[in-house]
Amino acid sequence: MRVCTRRRSLTLRVWLLIVFLSLHLLVVSLVLSVYHTSCELPSTYGIQTTISFSTQNASTSEITISTAGSISKEVQMVDPTGDLAKLDALFSHPLYNLPTPPVPDGDWLLKLRKKVKEQERSTQQWVSANDNGFDPILWNTSTDTHPPWLRFHLGISRWQMYQHKDPNLSALNQQLASHRIVSAVQKSGGTQLKLVMSFPNYGQALFKPMKQERHEETNVNLYYFSDFERHNAEIAAFHLDRILGFRRIPPVVGRLINVIKEIKEVTTDHKLVTTFFTSPVGNTCFHGHCSYYCSTEHAVCGRPIKLEGSLAVMLPDLSLAPRHSWRSPWRRSYSRTNQAEWETNSNYCDTVKKTPPYDRGTRLVDVIDMSILDFLMSNMDRHHYETFEKFGNDTFLIHLDNGRAFGRHSKDEPSILAPLVQCCRVRRSTLLRLRLLSLPPYQLSDVMRASLSRDPLAEVAPLLSEPHLSALDRRLKAVMQSIQDCLQQHQHHSDVIYDDITDYPQA
Repeated sequence: MRVCTRRRSLTLRVWLLIVFLSLHLLVVSLVLSVYHTSCELPSTYGIQTTISFSTQNASTSEITISTAGSISKEVQMVDPTGDLAKLDALFSHPLYNLPTPPVPDGDWLLKLRKKVKEQERSTQQWVSANDNGFDPILWNTSTDTHPPWLRFHLGISRWQMYQHKDPNLSALNQQLASHRIVSAVQKSGGTQLKLVMSFPNYGQALFKPMKQERHEETNVNLYYFSDFERHNAEIAAFHLDRILGFRRIPPVVGRLINVIKEIKEVTTDHKLVTTFFTSPVGNTCFHGHCSYYCSTEHAVCGRPIKLEGSLAVMLPDLSLAPRHSWRSPWRRSYSRTNQAEWETNSNYCDTVKKTPPYDRGTRLVDVIDMSILDFLMSNMDRHHYETFEKFGNDTFLIHLDNGRAFGRHSKDEPSILAPLVQCCRVRRSTLLRLRLLSLPPYQLSDVMRASLSRDPLAEVAPLLSEPHLSALDRRLKAVMQSIQDCLQQHQHHSDVIYDDITDYPQA
């Protein structure tokens, strides 16, 4: 009996020893694994989402979202070579090269005086002092003497900001991206920080600094009117507007700014200078003065002195080309509790159609074009729009201030399409270009990726992450579905489609 008891005790001890050794080896392997992981470089942050957007009717949509880990560097850094061929093919398509009649003299925003009195010739040379950073310049009626920004101003017409194949666009973008900055002052007004940059040839651009990383989505707890303005959104909006064939946003380029040499040391804005400081990690920061996000807690900082931002060429001075600001009929309430009338009245568009200037001309389809642009880039902040006073009501809408676009790729906002859904009206040229961009040879996400790859900041990182580009394709399908619903609701297609290109073959 004692022998059996001893054998059982020995067996139990052996098993306990085996279990102890196994647990010890397991703990060692886990420690080594954690130690090894901590030495690896961090992967690119971000969220890759797959979203299906199915439209149930003209005003309600169902969104299904599945999240699948973080974006790898291989996914982010897509080779745009093939996409560039798609972009070139798109811009060579007949829809983007429709024949246009000569522009009448009265349809140019600005004109040069061709006849100058002999006694006034000596005063036509604009010579600057040598100590203020500007270059001495002689401008005359020859376009060869004009800097790119002046050529851009002289190229604005009644119906577009610039021509489709404007030879000056490349030179203008080059100036914005590389010309020496001789002055930087904070622009007054607005809710967030922005600066007016001046160049040696008297050109000016509006600078919006980087506020957050490109992969970051807007905080879900922020209302649309409390969101940050994003520099890459301004850049991407310009490219999207051009791809859609609208050409209603002034050219915008990304640039790395030296916050000390190109802002602090050249500014004459003493209030701005007082907001500069050095962060605890040695980065140079500043915050300016404005009604939102202009405090030490929301300062913009260089790394350590280099700061990304967008530079948008300034429009002609208001003294030369006054602009009229229009309140959008589909303006949001900008309240946490109240809703605008269009959000509760399904027949709201019937009232708009009877109200000037939406009761005639192209103004209504202009607003609908703008809503399509805003929906594609998820911009809910379109409370006003502007036009040049010279052209009255018969002119294009200027698509300014797009910094709150491209905030979230994982959620769409169907209410942005209210003008299209409620009015069931769309330009034929817009519809045909949207159809073209939904085809694989010209896919919207691919041509946007290609277009953005030509911006200087694309060398740092893609201007839009892949989930944002995928969202463009998803939202384009929703726009096309809304138009299809409108066509089904109306007996005659002419009730829905405003034919602005009668000479173009019918589909």
